[in-house]
Amino acid sequence: MQSHEVLREVFKKTSAKQVASDLSLSLSLIYKWTEPPSDDSGSGANNPLDRVGQLIKSTHDPRIAQWVAEQSGGFFIRNPADLTHTGQLIPLTNDIVQEFADMLATIASSASDSRITPEEAKKIRARWEELKSVTEAFVRACESGNFGDVKKAADEGKK
Repeated sequence: MQSHEVLREVFKKTSAKQVASDLSLSLSLIYKWTEPPSDDSGSGANNPLDRVGQLIKSTHDPRIAQWVAEQSGGFFIRNPADLTHTGQLIPLTNDIVQEFADMLATIASSASDSRITPEEAKKIRARWEELKSVTEAFVRACESGNFGDVKKAADEGKK
């Protein structure tokens, strides 16, 4: 979905007039954000979503996406590299279990003195982000059908 399409959908449920007022911008500019950009032969204006996208591309810094996600109560997880099936499904599931165990070990170690310092909190966050990334890679591979005919492929390999 293009950024102007996202904004068009948002303004179906949120008052464009209120947004214009909250941002101290003209209502016409808010509506221009919902049109295709002028370089696509539309009359739209470069909207804030496009600008954030350009900023991320320019800096190559995911903290911008993380900050945006946090503003809406969420979190950002970078899309993992493609996970291809090696013929062994169990080792991949073991990787997730190991990452979870590593995260729990980090938490236990940090909490052993009944307090967690800011540095320990950063370590916990890093382990958590790694666990989410490994799990997301696995789930995406499942959704892509990478593990669909593992037994069939193995049986055919025996012939």
